[in-house]
Amino acid sequence: MIFRNAKVFTDGEYKVCDFSVADGKFVFVGEADNSTEGIDLKGKKVIPGLVDVHTHGSMGADFSDGDYDGIVKMAKYYGQSGVTSFAPAGMTLPYDVLEKAFTAGKKFHDDMPAGHARLMGIHMEGPFFSEKKKGAQNGAYLRDPDFEAFRKLQEACGGLVRIVDVAPELPGAAAFAKAASELATVSIAHTDATYEEAKAAIDAGASHLTHLYNAMPPIHHRNPGVIGAGSEADGSKGTEDKPVVAELICDGYHVHPSSIRMAFKLFPGRICLISDSLMCCGMPRGKYALGGQEGFLEEGQPARLEDGTIAGSASNVYICMLNAIEYGISEEEAILAATLTPAKEIGAEELVGSIEAGKYADFVICDDNLIPEEIYIGGEKI
Repeated sequence: MIFRNAKVFTDGEYKVCDFSVADGKFVFVGEADNSTEGIDLKGKKVIPGLVDVHTHGSMGADFSDGDYDGIVKMAKYYGQSGVTSFAPAGMTLPYDVLEKAFTAGKKFHDDMPAGHARLMGIHMEGPFFSEKKKGAQNGAYLRDPDFEAFRKLQEACGGLVRIVDVAPELPGAAAFAKAASELATVSIAHTDATYEEAKAAIDAGASHLTHLYNAMPPIHHRNPGVIGAGSEADGSKGTEDKPVVAELICDGYHVHPSSIRMAFKLFPGRICLISDSLMCCGMPRGKYALGGQEGFLEEGQPARLEDGTIAGSASNVYICMLNAIEYGISEEEAILAATLTPAKEIGAEELVGSIEAGKYADFVICDDNLIPEEIYIGGEKI
């Protein structure tokens, strides 16, 4: 199938060109050859399908439940929203519960049903967190970093854990980061770490910050903390120096628009937009489960625990991308932060995250305001 006369987002910018799709992948992306064959998109924008590396659930389903049919519901909703790849996140729960969820994720990944978003990895958010900054995580299941426990979970799902979180101030955190970074991206999360503790974890191998600003100390001029340490780690010190990428929730509640603009300046080219969505995403107001706790969703609000603690969002990452643009982030930066950057963080950039020959033909045809008009997964319109 050939698509002509499109404004294709590729190499970080829009280019007027043609592209073709065969056997579920992009075959050609390049300048128009004046052919009349194929579908004329008449200058519409085409962007890669979005990639969400931190989502707990949607449509009444939670990844941590370990329910295969629930993952199917989630993946169908994401795909229909323009989010064509995802790495679902677990919660702070017992290891056997996490193993059940991760195993269900592997089955879905292996099946890869047509018309659904692709499960390209798993995000292990917890249980290696600080009690002080546990946020909406269940404190009953918090544990100190345990590489052997992580390794067993990784083996159980065939190596699908692509991001694993840890609080740097916990005993053994640096050693955990060093060992785990050989198997996955190590992320700093739910932490009260000082600048020095965060830097030690980064020097050991951590290269990601989970939901920047949330569940971590704010920047202070005498204690820049996790944010300062992460911002400095830009990969400029040599080939062995990994740049730290920061997740950002742009649902309009978790982070103020000014702080969103600040984040893109502190982490230029290193922002990864996420939804951190819960099972209430795509659902009406009401009561929902959250890692063994009760969460509540009010109209137009993020989910909260009974005590008012803000939990995850009720938005998908496509909405978050549009919000970022509305808040003053350039369209090009926002798209990269929702496509290629997250794909790299889960080691999937050779398959998804950009419109290039050889990659899965997952793309969104949009109007000038990036509102989706048609969504394709594997070259098939859904």
